[in-house]
Amino acid sequence: MQRMGMMIGIVPEKIAEYKALHAAVWPAVLARLAEANVRNYTIFLREPENVMFGYWEYHGTDFEADMRHIAADPETQRWWTFCSPCQAPLASRAEGEHWAMMEQVFHMD
Repeated sequence: MQRMGMMIGIVPEKIAEYKALHAAVWPAVLARLAEANVRNYTIFLREPENVMFGYWEYHGTDFEADMRHIAADPETQRWWTFCSPCQAPLASRAEGEHWAMMEQVFHMD
C-alpha cells in the first residue's frame, strides 16, 4: 500500500457547491476509484487560504494504468465537469497534474 497526498486550490465562490457534490458522490465514481485500487480517500479544506488536501491509499501495482482506468470512465469524466470548475490547480504542479502530488516525509502507525 502506498499513501499519497495531493493539493489543489478551490474557487472561494464554489466552496458550497463543491461540498454539496462531495456530500453525495456518485456511486459509479466511487466504484471506479475502488476498481483502480484507491482506498481511504479523504479531502480536507483549509479556509481562508482556500486550499484542499487530498489523501488516499493506493493498493495496486500499476498506478499510471489505474489512473488511466479512472480517466477513461465516461461517468467519472462527467463528474469532473462539475468538480473541475470549482478547483484552482496550483501553479507549481507538475506537467500533466491537476491535483499537485506531495512527497510523504513522515508517517506514524
